[in-house]
Amino acid sequence: MGVKTKGGKEEGGFMIKVATFIVDRRNLFFLLFGIALIFSVVSMNWVSVENEMSAYLPDSTETRQGLDRMEEQFITYGTAKVMVTNIPYLEADQISKEIDALDEVIMLTFDSSTDHYNNFSALYDITFGYEETDERALEALDRVEDMLEGYDYYISTSMGDASAEQIASEMQVISVLVAFVVVSVLLLTSETWAEVPVLLLTFCAAALITKGTNFVMGTISFVSNSVTIVLQLALSIDYAVIFCNRYKEEHQKLPTREADIVALSKAIPEISSSSLTTVGGLIAMMFMQFGIGSDMALCLIRAIILSLLAVFLLMPGLIMLFGKAMDKTRHKSFIPPIPFVGKFAYATKYIMPPLFLLLIIGAYFVSSNCPYVYGYTKLETPVESDAMVVDEMIRESFGDSNMVALVVPAGNYDKEKRLLAELDAREEVDYTMGLANTEAMDGYMLTDRLTARDFSELLELDYEIAEVLYMAYAVNDENYAKIINGLSSYSVPLIDMFMFLYDEVEEGYVTLEDDLMETLEDAHTKMQIALDQLQGERYSRMLIYLNLPQEGEETFAFLDEMHEIAGKYYEGTILIPGEATSQYDLYKTFQRDNTVVNVVSILAVLVVLLFTFMSAGMPVLLIMVIQGVIWINFSVPAIQQKNVFFMSYLIVSSIQMGANIDYAIVISGRFMELKEKMSKKEAIIETMNFAFPTIVTSGSMLALAGILIGQMSSDGAICGIGQCLGRGTIMSIVIVMFVLPQILLLGEKVIDKTSFAVSIPLKLDKASGLMRVDGLVQGQINGMVIGEMHGFIRGDANLFVKMGKMEMREDESDDLTLLLQTAADKRAEKEENNNDREK
Repeated sequence: MGVKTKGGKEEGGFMIKVATFIVDRRNLFFLLFGIALIFSVVSMNWVSVENEMSAYLPDSTETRQGLDRMEEQFITYGTAKVMVTNIPYLEADQISKEIDALDEVIMLTFDSSTDHYNNFSALYDITFGYEETDERALEALDRVEDMLEGYDYYISTSMGDASAEQIASEMQVISVLVAFVVVSVLLLTSETWAEVPVLLLTFCAAALITKGTNFVMGTISFVSNSVTIVLQLALSIDYAVIFCNRYKEEHQKLPTREADIVALSKAIPEISSSSLTTVGGLIAMMFMQFGIGSDMALCLIRAIILSLLAVFLLMPGLIMLFGKAMDKTRHKSFIPPIPFVGKFAYATKYIMPPLFLLLIIGAYFVSSNCPYVYGYTKLETPVESDAMVVDEMIRESFGDSNMVALVVPAGNYDKEKRLLAELDAREEVDYTMGLANTEAMDGYMLTDRLTARDFSELLELDYEIAEVLYMAYAVNDENYAKIINGLSSYSVPLIDMFMFLYDEVEEGYVTLEDDLMETLEDAHTKMQIALDQLQGERYSRMLIYLNLPQEGEETFAFLDEMHEIAGKYYEGTILIPGEATSQYDLYKTFQRDNTVVNVVSILAVLVVLLFTFMSAGMPVLLIMVIQGVIWINFSVPAIQQKNVFFMSYLIVSSIQMGANIDYAIVISGRFMELKEKMSKKEAIIETMNFAFPTIVTSGSMLALAGILIGQMSSDGAICGIGQCLGRGTIMSIVIVMFVLPQILLLGEKVIDKTSFAVSIPLKLDKASGLMRVDGLVQGQINGMVIGEMHGFIRGDANLFVKMGKMEMREDESDDLTLLLQTAADKRAEKEENNNDREK
């Protein structure tokens, strides 16, 4: 099926047939999208969101291995720091006893030291009797909150998803504001009011289906979950705008259906080509070792593909629905022509390129000193989350805490004691905690070795019972030789004997008095907690509290030194998981990811541009411009000495290279086309007039979306992405509007000389008389031409037929009359439309 002209003739071509099918079968696509939308409403609740950044570290990193080993070997109980302000010590002490009496609380640390009471504020370290992921731990925390009703209290805990919930709430507000911005920009840049709902319905459908298909990835990161929809809008709204503009252009000379078909046939290859640069930039993120890059790239690439499908399959039908309304609601464009930009470009073509070259060289060196950070402690966000406020209050009153875990092979308490003692002696260490230096009772540490007499005196247990107990332990432990050498000298670690005694009592082999039994049960509870957290079947864990910040060269160097110290006592793999190690691992992956992302994004975009412009010079110029903007973008925080989260750079540089280069493509493509038809000055003026509405529409949306995210998100990573993307997009708009035109004017000869388009074989058709031409052609015509892309020629034609065909027709007067009448009808229709607009 093709597009029928008034004379019954059919305009063919593969894309025309595809477009005709889509437009004429629009009800089918409405049905399919309706089903997809209903499914998405249900399926969007199936996706799981990962809130821990460390989960995306490569398996080879120390943090990932350490976390996996700790999850396998140890139990992590739910904990919380509870700060109560404006309270005297005696009342704070009474509260600690009441909280400690709760059945769900298995350990509470509070004393009169400045670590727990300072500035009329009390800090309680609470451990609950449930694992960190157990819902009962959160219920126990709720009971503590109920007890503190009426007090000024603040809670810091890793349990639950309070931070994730706050991020989700913030992004909902940001999404509403971005939607308001989008509507405002579309209204401002529209030529007919009814096109706005067409664009919005298209995007909303794509966004909802994107959210509904997230479940196919199983689990996505909190970053992807938060910003994908907003970035999808900013990145893909271009596609709908391009198609809409194409339709309005074709509708000037064709009825609604035919204009829709022709516009779609032209928009599909044009938009698909445009989207490839964005996808190319995103593909670079998939080469990152840090898994969030791949996670976010897959989410955004899927979002772009779904946006393309919505534009190609849903929007044509919406145009048919709103076609009459679009005709009736035409209005004057609010975007004025900007001839002064083109004139400025032509006048400064020898000035701006050298200045820009100097600027980007300087920006490269300045941006290389950008202060990247790998954790949240050194980041400042315009909005602080509730958790950030509480943590800051605790730090102000009780200082900061930087804890790492030291995981070593189990089975040697003596080595553990000596290792902890050596670490405690270091000035970089505040204090350590392990089985070997945790006091059990009466000055004895948990792992101190006691003889039967020592044990009987400690518990006030009958010595004969203690001897029998030690003999049973030795037999059970197959230490027969030690019994023969003398039971009096046989010693056992205190914690092991306590646990053995408890098991013997439980099995009924030993009977104790009530007061001793109460002491045993209390000690067993605390020792079991210590064992669960600090000793596994094959590994032991020690907690090392550092006097160092969570990140920095000094911290990273001491982590390496800790490995050396522990290596003197233990063979095999020694792991030191913790926030500081996580940031050290991120630092090391960034050194590699930074290079890979830059190289891959440039190569991917380069390949697309090579085949778009069929020139080696044009891609180099465009990439140089956008890469220069990226360096300028990250020179700003370098000059301000404002910390930037490393992931913000990796993600924003990829998006900027893939998406912002589209602005440069719009200008470059139009200029290269017009410079063959008019003077270079007129060509650049006309080019900037043409490109400005497209750039201001897309660019303002992306920039404002980034700014809103950067100003309203409390998460350091998300906030950084927004700030850098908003600033970078504004810079890209300025550079492509006021520097790129001069570069094109100065470099157009290089572009032409490096062109390889002529290497493509073309068919040269020569004919004379009346002929029908369908397709994209280049050549000379001597005679009268009626029609544009599709029409008749009466005269001599010497053409390269790039696409389509040229065929001879009978020179019949009826054909020519029909042709002239068709042209007259179109002129009359155009004049009628102009009169309607004037009315």
